[in-house]
Amino acid sequence: MQNVTLKVAGMSCNHCVNSVEGALKTIGATGKVDLASGTVNVDFDENKLTQDAIKEAIEEQGYDVN
Repeated sequence: MQNVTLKVAGMSCNHCVNSVEGALKTIGATGKVDLASGTVNVDFDENKLTQDAIKEAIEEQGYDVN
């Protein structure tokens, strides 16, 4: 398992948290959003997912990953 923290712009409420965490769950990752810092901490199997795939899943929800 690998862990990465990504800066995500545009998150402001619980709906945002659910959207991002749900998108990550759909692709097989586990995410924990911190609204105060605008970050998401992601645990994933590097043999099954790439950071690019994780970023894409978040961006598909309408957020910008820096």
